Amino acid sequence: MSARIITLTRHIIEEQRKHPYATGEFTDLMNDIAFAAKLISYHTNKAGLVGILGETENINVQGEIVKKLDVFANETMVNALDHGGHLAVMASEESEDIIPIPDKYPLGKYVCLFDPLDGSSNIDANVSVGTIFAIYHRSTPDGRPGTLEDCLQPGNNLVCAGYVVYGSSTMLVYTTGNGVHGFTLDHSYGEFLLSHPNITTPKKGKIYSVNESNFDYWDEGMQNYIQYVKQIDEKSGRPLKSRYIGSMVSDVHRNLLYGGVFLYPPSSLAPDGKLRLTYEANPMAFIIEQAGGKASNGKQRIVDIKPENLHQRVPLYIGSEKDVALIEDFLKGDKTL
Repeated sequence: MSARIITLTRHIIEEQRKHPYATGEFTDLMNDIAFAAKLISYHTNKAGLVGILGETENINVQGEIVKKLDVFANETMVNALDHGGHLAVMASEESEDIIPIPDKYPLGKYVCLFDPLDGSSNIDANVSVGTIFAIYHRSTPDGRPGTLEDCLQPGNNLVCAGYVVYGSSTMLVYTTGNGVHGFTLDHSYGEFLLSHPNITTPKKGKIYSVNESNFDYWDEGMQNYIQYVKQIDEKSGRPLKSRYIGSMVSDVHRNLLYGGVFLYPPSSLAPDGKLRLTYEANPMAFIIEQAGGKASNGKQRIVDIKPENLHQRVPLYIGSEKDVALIEDFLKGDKTL
């Protein structure tokens, strides 16, 4: 094997050596997440062949129809993480309450929250989807079962955040607060290999990603911003390019690499926004900030918000620093057309 090839496990171990009190538990936990991602990737790529496309007849806690692949991805994450002795508790978009660790398994010091399959409504059309995960140290005493309190921590407390994109290739991106790194799954090795070290996002981008069909439901500040970025002005680099996949992981991933902003504003239809703070907005915000970007609810940093409930929704403006700052100016009324 070439000395230039760095696997995810090797990268984590080398980072771990920088911390004299590291125990290796985090490395094992990340390996479990990577294993789950490989399984989800395999079944996502073969979904049409193995009969797991389409919808179940169930409705999840968000009031949405549950896709069969959602169920598989959720079960895969839970089964990969519940037995290793690294977690005190889990939480998932697909589960109304916290997911306790079974009594037959030891308890650990970490907490993991995840969206097992973001953008799954696109899967039947062969559009990229993803998994998002957030890892915290437990906030309650060690040795006891984890609680809801452990899961309701602000993003500032994150130990690690990451996502996996299942697209033309499968890529895992993560940060532990010391830079953002991307790994592409090489099926010949069966390993995630370092392909994008030390990712930084441009301070200003040329892309905006938003579902403009909701335009008439937005407030005036948001409408003014959208009209502004469509205007022709070579000096400020306008108009921006509209690129919207409808899978947040995919949209944010593209903008992370190329520069740009992803928006999911509040509306008269969804006054609190639609995205979930704990297992979507927080981990993605932590990643973007580590790459030099910015993530806001329009008024404050996403990672500063203390969650009040497990499935709390939040407006989200995330991406290149100057683009998000400009949106905040429009929302505050400091800038107008």
